[in-house]
Amino acid sequence: MHTIYNIGIYLLQFACRLLSLKNEKIKLMVQGQKLTFSKLQSITKEDKIAWFHCASLGEFEQARNLIESFKQEKKEYKILVSFFSPSGYEIRKNYKMADYVVYLPFDTPKNVNLFVTMAHPSIVFFVKYEFWYNYIQALKDIPLFQVSLILRKNHYLTKSYSSWFRKQLRHFNTFFVQDNTTKEVLHSLGYDNAIICGDTRFDRVFAISKEEKSFPIIDNFCKGGEKVFIAGSSWPADERIIHDALYEKENIKIILAPHQIHKEHISDLQKMFPSNVLYSQANDENTKNKRVLIIDCIGILSYIYGKGDITYVGGGFGVGIHNVLEAAVFYKPVAFGPNNKKFKEAQDLLQQQSAKEINNKEDLASWVEHLLTDEEYYSTSCTLNGQYVENNAGATQKILKEINQYL
Repeated sequence: MHTIYNIGIYLLQFACRLLSLKNEKIKLMVQGQKLTFSKLQSITKEDKIAWFHCASLGEFEQARNLIESFKQEKKEYKILVSFFSPSGYEIRKNYKMADYVVYLPFDTPKNVNLFVTMAHPSIVFFVKYEFWYNYIQALKDIPLFQVSLILRKNHYLTKSYSSWFRKQLRHFNTFFVQDNTTKEVLHSLGYDNAIICGDTRFDRVFAISKEEKSFPIIDNFCKGGEKVFIAGSSWPADERIIHDALYEKENIKIILAPHQIHKEHISDLQKMFPSNVLYSQANDENTKNKRVLIIDCIGILSYIYGKGDITYVGGGFGVGIHNVLEAAVFYKPVAFGPNNKKFKEAQDLLQQQSAKEINNKEDLASWVEHLLTDEEYYSTSCTLNGQYVENNAGATQKILKEINQYL
């Protein structure tokens, strides 16, 4: 099976090279991987390397607080961050808290041997779902940890056809898991080295909520007697519902931070919401009397949810909702679309009735109206969301305490 796996990886590598001729995203990955080994050449034999591997941007945000806390406490280590997806690397390639940021080469024996030899990590963290057979094998004598892991009984690792691959899990020193269900799944597979730490994203969003950031343009836009509705990481399906439900309400202003900020989509939003101003062009004068502020840049959304009164997190009508914790941490009511079943935090907030699932414009309009007319409901939603995040923070320190024995 290992041979078949290697053949599959070679075929995947070949297919990506072909697809890169037409697909810009895959092209970035293929070209980026070619630069990986040249970037690793500056690592010396004397360097102590802590390697964090994140598939994409979401996993990076999951690990970010751990990376920065590790860097702060273990100053003798240099930080290596690797990505597989361009959506992670291209956004975080200049991440200042890392000494090296690279693409992870495909999991072929040759690539793995060269990567591990050049990087010679002293400790390794794979984030959430990352399992690469040859990399794990090459790291068997190095402290290796899985961070923020979630496993369910239908995961491919639990299937009979994965028994050969599952044996590689013995090389992980500890699985830092998010919940008891994951611990039980690992136990059923014969692994009892799991520690329930929770989700490191709670620590990240909690830290963000305490940072002092100034956004005078947004503060100016939010002035006045209107309530402010903030939609983050919105997709076209979210935006149409927001328009139909709220745009005509004179007592509400809207801040839209779309997931896609290319010119065509921003132009579409400007047509959909005529009374708008772009964040990149906004000033004290042209924000006056505007109903909608469109955030046409990246990097500020997680800081500005607290500027609004009501929040909405996009993605629930497509690929899945984005990070609802970024809004909840600011003690704000939060809503999202129906594709939320695989997100534990969303399910928790729905269960405690401090969040709302939106299926259509009527759902959104009635929920917003309920919040605006029922002060107790609004206050309770805010409090429950903020406390939920605070009560679940602390995973980072649990992990750092546990790994000390390996350093």
